[in-house]
Amino acid sequence: MNKLAVIGPGLLGGSIALAARQYASWRVSIWARRDEAVAELRDRGIGDEASTDLGAVADGADLAVLCIPIGAMPEVAARLASAIPPGAIVTDVGSVKARVVAELAPIFRERGHFVGSHPMAGSEQTGISAARADLFGGSVCIVTPHDGAKAQAVATVEAFWRTLGCRVRQLSPQEHDETVALISHLPHLLAAALVNSVGQQDPGAFDFVGPGFRDTTRVAGGPPPMWTEILTSNGPAVLKSAEAMIAKLREFMTLLERQTDGDALSMNEFLTHAKTERDRLRASH
Repeated sequence: MNKLAVIGPGLLGGSIALAARQYASWRVSIWARRDEAVAELRDRGIGDEASTDLGAVADGADLAVLCIPIGAMPEVAARLASAIPPGAIVTDVGSVKARVVAELAPIFRERGHFVGSHPMAGSEQTGISAARADLFGGSVCIVTPHDGAKAQAVATVEAFWRTLGCRVRQLSPQEHDETVALISHLPHLLAAALVNSVGQQDPGAFDFVGPGFRDTTRVAGGPPPMWTEILTSNGPAVLKSAEAMIAKLREFMTLLERQTDGDALSMNEFLTHAKTERDRLRASH
């Protein structure tokens, strides 16, 4: 691969550009909607070139990565499809895959190859200023090929993410959405619900929070418009995971209400199982 086109210069797009410059010898071209973003990219030296001209950025690109909100992808993808060279490969970083793959795969069918992907990396921070080259190191990237995806295109996308430091796993778009509803979308919803619940019951309690509360609610600091789009786009899977969480909380509430010796044992087993799983998760990373 000689040229990488990054479409959107936020946290993920900027980090992809920085990582690509650090870990590979590709020429990196970045597209941004605003002149101010282009100026910031040039000032920080992120990428070899930056422009608001999508055609110029896509020209000669072997691989293009869409790093824009999922709602904006179809319109930009339609423009990108007419600008990339024949046979170019396109992927994305969207947090929802069934919708994105269904919308984008047909757009690129005649001229290039689309393969969905989702790096499980990022933070509650946003924008170019938060970008860093090591963002993807050790994280998982889920690649979600559709039925018509070419094997070589899938292999190229997987190799790209490995170059940036990711561990690559493969799921269908539907499996992806079910999985991330549990491990990403539900946690954000719970963090937001916890903050709002405390604020409603006793706003003064925020004056006494420690690291536990801050760690648990960190992701609630993410951009609301982006997360509104993610949660609504993956609504059925998020609803399913939320209902399972509510059922689990009700089980524990029943133990608290009864307060028998057997219930205390069940509470301990509940917490011990959670600790064991959490410790195993930490050890695997």
